[in-house]
Amino acid sequence: MNIKKFALLTAVLALLVSCSSGDRGELVGVKGKKWHPEKPYGMALVPGGAFIMGKSDDDLAGVQDAPTKTVTVRAFYMDETEITNSEYREFVYWVRDSILRTKLAILADEIGETPGNGGIGEFAFNDADPENMSVYEKYMYDNYSGLGPTGYEGRKLNHDVDLIFDTADYPDEYYAEVMDTMYLPIEESYNGQRTWDVKKFKFQYKYMDIQKAAKDRNLRRRDVIITDEVEVYPDTTAWIRDFSYSYNEPMHNDYFWHDAYGDYPVVGVSWKQANAFCQWRTLKKNSYQKSKGRQYVNKFRLPSEAEWEYAARGGLQGATYPWGGPYAKNDRGCFMANFKPLRGDYAADQALYTVEADAYEPNDFDLYNMAGNVSEWVHGSYDPGSYEYSASFNPTVNDPDNERKVVRGGSWKDVAYFLQVSSRDYEYADSARSYIGFRTVQDYMGTEVTKNAATN
Repeated sequence: MNIKKFALLTAVLALLVSCSSGDRGELVGVKGKKWHPEKPYGMALVPGGAFIMGKSDDDLAGVQDAPTKTVTVRAFYMDETEITNSEYREFVYWVRDSILRTKLAILADEIGETPGNGGIGEFAFNDADPENMSVYEKYMYDNYSGLGPTGYEGRKLNHDVDLIFDTADYPDEYYAEVMDTMYLPIEESYNGQRTWDVKKFKFQYKYMDIQKAAKDRNLRRRDVIITDEVEVYPDTTAWIRDFSYSYNEPMHNDYFWHDAYGDYPVVGVSWKQANAFCQWRTLKKNSYQKSKGRQYVNKFRLPSEAEWEYAARGGLQGATYPWGGPYAKNDRGCFMANFKPLRGDYAADQALYTVEADAYEPNDFDLYNMAGNVSEWVHGSYDPGSYEYSASFNPTVNDPDNERKVVRGGSWKDVAYFLQVSSRDYEYADSARSYIGFRTVQDYMGTEVTKNAATN
């Protein structure tokens, strides 16, 4: 009798399992969340496709570093404009505030101050009170606190309380002590004002060197995780250093900080700083995604040289400029970009220096100033012969040992040759110039968006 009951129970359970799964024993795959592509704010979708990369007309400068070849790139998102001063200032402020909050929390921890006293304790770590920790937070605190260079890695900062920058409102002497460490010494005050020690505005981040890991499969994970630290403040002295015997002090003093230039492209940013900005932008977006329980997005990055040229062409094959060409003027005699026309008449194009990042007409991919205004960093290293050996599918050449990084598009101080979509130039990775900015891209999730698929 017991055997019969057991057999009946087994049959019922098997029936319940088969009914609950609903797949009739077929391979249907793991059920995931519904996903739809989301165009990032301020970016345009550049459909994948093939194009002829390189100089399609005479190489007047005789550089011979861009022979034509057919190249195919996958779809990606690209910033419609160059990264502006206002956008880059958000990065600088985030780094500054994070450093300040960390310093305040560490000092509060060291002197035993906690929220409730109205002083520095209000900025204590969020995990300062064990009673408010989740099980996981308490486990991590008990097992991993004290690790890292400062001993405070992984501790949660309190972002619910606003930082105080007016010296008259400092809550206590401990707060004043921390703030004092971020300014230049008082003997270096100028016009009665102390200024930030911008060399302390450093962004530290980690990334995985996938290329290195792919070449040596015996490497341990920790061997391919790279830690980098970059000063984020733009080098405003570039406005002076780039032009000898020229009065550019107003641009040095005001261009990055003044609201009048908020929508102008950021300059004085090195290739390394541009990459750090990409890492921060990814962190910012994915922190939001995590808070909403959403999937992480692909990282933001600098475009490859092929992606940049493909995007600049806007779907036009063999064109000289983003608007076609072969001239830098339209049929009404107006210049199509901000550059150095007419043997050095900077004002002829209605601009002396840079202009707003969305000035002039966009190309057919809705991208602004892909020629002129500021040159743009791309991810690749400059090698005159790289077109000869790079792949024809998603080509990129970035040699970590080659500090010469490619810049594209020409700038407000360049002649028309450098505005051509095929012209290549370079600058060293740690250099900052008053005429070089950047824009970012993000990979498109999927492969079905192509420009010329229907014609193949």
